[in-house]
Amino acid sequence: MLKAVLFDMDGVIVDTEPLHCKAYFKMFAAVNITVTDALYESFTGQSTISICRQLCTLFNLTEAPETLVQLKRDFFKELFFNDDGLTLIDGVFELIKDYHKNRLTLVLASSASMVTINNVFDKFDLNKYFIAKLSGADLKASKPHPEIFIKAAKASGFAKEECMVIEDSTNGIAAANAASIFCVGFKSPHSKNQVYTSADLVISSFKEIGYEKILKIVIAK
Repeated sequence: MLKAVLFDMDGVIVDTEPLHCKAYFKMFAAVNITVTDALYESFTGQSTISICRQLCTLFNLTEAPETLVQLKRDFFKELFFNDDGLTLIDGVFELIKDYHKNRLTLVLASSASMVTINNVFDKFDLNKYFIAKLSGADLKASKPHPEIFIKAAKASGFAKEECMVIEDSTNGIAAANAASIFCVGFKSPHSKNQVYTSADLVISSFKEIGYEKILKIVIAK
C-alpha cells in the first residue's frame, strides 16, 4: 500500500532549471571553461559539489570545487530574486494538495542546496504539505547513488515498499532504482535528453498519477 511520496524538486516541483543553467554558464565563464551542452546535460540530478569536483578534474582547474560552488550559488541567488521566469511545474501543486488531502506523507529529496530548497518552499508556500526536506548537498554521495532516497524513505516513517519516488532525471531514476523504491519518471519539458526506460512508470502529465489513479497502478505492480 502506498503511504509516502518522495519528490525531487528541480524539474518536478519547480522549473528552476533555466535559472540553474544560466547560473552554471555564468560560473563556467567566470573560471574560463567551455562546457558543451551534452556535458552539462549529463550532470542533471547531481549535486553542485559533485558537478564542480568533476569540472575541476576535467578542466584541470586550480580553483577548489568549493570556490566554483560558491560562484554558482551567488549567480543563482541573484537570478532567483530578479528573474521573472521561476514557476511551478504545471499540475504539480494540484497533485501535492491531492496527495496531502488523502493523507499520503510527502518528503522532498532534492540535489539542490537547502538554501535553495527553503527559498522555493517559502516562495510557493509548500512547507505545510511536506513533513521533511532532504538536500543532496548535505549528504556524502550524490544521485545516482541511492543515499538520498534511502534517507528520505526513513524520514517518511514508512518502509521503502510503501514509498514512491517522482523523478525527472536519468541520475534520479537510477538512484531510486538503486534504493529499490517504485519510481515514476516524469518527462519534464525542462529536462532534456534524460533516459526514463528504467522507471517503473513514465508520465508526461501529473494528471496521470492523481491519488486514485496511482493507487490502482501501484497495487497492479
